[in-house]
Amino acid sequence: MEKFIEISNAEFSYVNEYDDPPTKNTVLKGITLDINRGEFVAVLGHNGSGKSTLAKLLNAINLPEKGEVKIDGIPTSDEEHLYDIRRRVGMVFQNPDNQIVATVVEEDVAFALENIGVEPSEIRRRVDEALKTVGMYEYREHAPHKLSGGQKQRIAIAGVLAMQPECIVMDEPTAMLDPIGRREIMKTIRELNSAGVTIVLITHYMDEAAQAGRVVVMDSGRVIADDVPKKVFSQMEMLKSVGLDVPDVTELTHMLISDGVSLPDDIISEDECFERLYNLLKKGG
Repeated sequence: MEKFIEISNAEFSYVNEYDDPPTKNTVLKGITLDINRGEFVAVLGHNGSGKSTLAKLLNAINLPEKGEVKIDGIPTSDEEHLYDIRRRVGMVFQNPDNQIVATVVEEDVAFALENIGVEPSEIRRRVDEALKTVGMYEYREHAPHKLSGGQKQRIAIAGVLAMQPECIVMDEPTAMLDPIGRREIMKTIRELNSAGVTIVLITHYMDEAAQAGRVVVMDSGRVIADDVPKKVFSQMEMLKSVGLDVPDVTELTHMLISDGVSLPDDIISEDECFERLYNLLKKGG
């Protein structure tokens, strides 16, 4: 597969200038990670693991102090191509209210396009297409502040989509949402990925990560696991040792296994668990 994101031995630190003398906190410690075009990668880690800092490296909000980050072959340190990088990689943050700037939905989605001088007819086409993609076209003339949290987040995603990025990095986009809003956003993410958009999802929800094609686990600024969800979540003790859980259904499976039930230890979905248990019960009589 074609590499789209290449991170090579990247380090990043925050400096607290208010301390005397200033103190330096190294958050990323030699991260090396490649993400292929069209992949859906979930990044897990407890608070302070460096996952949000990593997200900001991917469209040059942060620049590594050591090592290198390339987007579609372009180093993020290349200031002359900053627009090209941010056109390729869009960012969606945790709080949609921080990304919504207009009082009408369609005007908000059009905002960035107007700022870069896209012609009106093309803006109209892109706005309509983006809103339809996230299932919010019927709300195009509504006031964003009257929408639910999940709807606001879909508007924020539409604003990024209108820029036609090849990759969307989402930094805990469901953290402030109720279960219904979370399901709406995850459905949208899966549909975008199915359409060919590369997705990097920063999350602390195990069930969301289980829906990705690949899971990266971070701890103390380093990558400690990188594999398909089944293989990562089968390492339950390792995940718990760094303050993470596993999907509820995986924990249930391990409890049943410890009680002698013959089940594989890599079940990560409710449907698979149901099917396995149903087949066992069926065989038993």
